[in-house]
Amino acid sequence: MSATPLHPVHETVVPAPLPLSSTKRRLAAHIRGLAGKAIADYAMIGEGDRVMVCLSGGKDSYTLLDMLLSLQRSAPVNFSLVAVNLDQKQPGFPAHVLPEYLTSLGVEHHIIEQDTYSVVRRLIPEGRTMCSLCSRMRRGALYRYASENGITRIALGHHRDDIVETLFLNLFHGGKLKAMAPKLRSEDGRHIVIRPLAYVPERDIARYATARGFPIIPCDLCGSQENLQRAQVKKMLAQWEGEHPGRIESIFTALRNVEPGTLADTQLFDFAGLNPEPPA
Repeated sequence: MSATPLHPVHETVVPAPLPLSSTKRRLAAHIRGLAGKAIADYAMIGEGDRVMVCLSGGKDSYTLLDMLLSLQRSAPVNFSLVAVNLDQKQPGFPAHVLPEYLTSLGVEHHIIEQDTYSVVRRLIPEGRTMCSLCSRMRRGALYRYASENGITRIALGHHRDDIVETLFLNLFHGGKLKAMAPKLRSEDGRHIVIRPLAYVPERDIARYATARGFPIIPCDLCGSQENLQRAQVKKMLAQWEGEHPGRIESIFTALRNVEPGTLADTQLFDFAGLNPEPPA
């Protein structure tokens, strides 16, 4: 598949990634190590996989692509990468930025053009959260591309803090003890979704993105909405972390050490069949 042709010449020049100092190289190695461990722990990528990196233009997905490109060079298995962006036709969206950036890296890429922006604006009342509908439409477009182009893994840029925030969102607002799995099968059973940055703190990604000088593209949908529930949870967790450093890591560790018998879900644990052992 050939790369998406560049748009006509623009006034804005997309900068090349910045070189890293020795300190920043250590940060890159730290993130790469965490990503590699997550990939190994959850068997995210195997021999011959074709991995679609969902690139939004935000710090997380840029970092995800960088890490996968680096790991690809030294991985014990061979896999290919294609970066895919969904151009949602947001007014003023700098459509040239990602194609020019990816072309400068020599990365295979494709831009899906679909006007989800107008649909979301039309269907969601002013002041209501747009994330849910926007996410479903975006996921549908990406899954469709994956099905049509031999993609075996869909890589998303969610990090450790996203996973912990989702846990509390579901706990407070959904009545569920539910987070984001590092690896999952889509609801239709046709796709495997992976989150290689599952072990990486957001603060490390932010530092890395700044060091690399990624051409960040802001979102005019969810990124422009104030008082989102996720923003409130993020603020709460930041306060906890400030008062008790390591709190977020401890919560994430708990997600990897679940004891079903200490909870109360009868579908998860056989309480009815729990009886005393017969005398010896």
